[in-house]
Amino acid sequence: MSMAKSLRKLVVGVILDLDGTLLNTDGVVSDVLKIHLVKYGKQWDGRKTHQIVGKTPLEAAAAVIEDYELPISPDEFLAEINPMFSKQWCNTKAQPGANRLINHLRGHGVPIALASNSPRGNIETKISYHRGWKESFSVIVGGDEVTKGKPSSDIFLEAARRLNIDPSSCLVIEDSLPGVTAGKAAGMDVVAVPSVPKQSHLYTVADEVINSLLDLQLEKWSLPAFQDWIEGTLPINPWRIGGPVIKGFGRGSKVLGIPTANLSTVGYSDLLSEHPSGVYFGWAGLPTRGVFKMVMSIGWNPYFNNAEKTIEPWLLHEFNEDFYGEELHLIIVGYIRPEANFPSLESLVVKIYEDREIAERALEIPEYSKYKDDPYLTSPSPSNN
Repeated sequence: MSMAKSLRKLVVGVILDLDGTLLNTDGVVSDVLKIHLVKYGKQWDGRKTHQIVGKTPLEAAAAVIEDYELPISPDEFLAEINPMFSKQWCNTKAQPGANRLINHLRGHGVPIALASNSPRGNIETKISYHRGWKESFSVIVGGDEVTKGKPSSDIFLEAARRLNIDPSSCLVIEDSLPGVTAGKAAGMDVVAVPSVPKQSHLYTVADEVINSLLDLQLEKWSLPAFQDWIEGTLPINPWRIGGPVIKGFGRGSKVLGIPTANLSTVGYSDLLSEHPSGVYFGWAGLPTRGVFKMVMSIGWNPYFNNAEKTIEPWLLHEFNEDFYGEELHLIIVGYIRPEANFPSLESLVVKIYEDREIAERALEIPEYSKYKDDPYLTSPSPSNN
């Protein structure tokens, strides 16, 4: 432990951002802008999402207007798109690990505040669709309740004041650069969970940068640790994906000596965007061959400069021949670790084999083995949830 860390006061309260941190709102924002900009003969570029993430609604509107040279004021733009957003909030999903975090903090009596650049009424509407959230926050602060929104420290200082906790004893969890800047300006510890892909390197001011809320280690901040990991794995709400096996880039078998079965992500990009990149495991079904243990990675495709994720399952069984074109059904039941960079090919291969051992062992545990008999794995045609 560093001297600087040991001299800090203990964290006694947690302040959470909402959009992008607890709620997967970036997809909704992109969908609305994509539809609305057509009215002005423009095409929304999803790669520019990072330019508006974390800004106040007015600042975000001004940024879009400037970028796309729209002939209206920010206020007029918001008046046009706000009704479109209102219809979408009911469809906004919680980020993986968000319910787990909120329930854990509430269960341990840790005071939690919600601090967002969105207007207070907007926040109330969004969280009303998520059971137990409203009761979990002892304090909610909206952007319309302070003089200046993030990156100013106002929202976080107001949240600490209402919690009656010294700002230096608060931990902020944020997904955006303005939010991280605001938290540090308020004198708080900040964990960044970047919601925009491939932007993590920009978050140098944060005390820690993590891939997703699943990777949060609260004990680092003197808060009660999660107790739900089982033998190096984290149970997750199972999800299903299926389709024909396709030829990938050949990296798995040729470069790594690990034969992965590539699934076409056509029609699944929304589903994959909901899940953090990383290493997962579960069961794989080839309806003509049976059910097998499986470890897999979800990650960014280096061949495209967009938000395309690939999914590469490794069926833990020796097959005598390829099964290109065959239907493959997966049930993903647990999480092992975030995606990581490795200094060498050898260290990557060593880690992949470690992941395999962890998955092999974990899938014998009843918590995970019970899914082996799920009818989805052997059903002839794919359907998923």
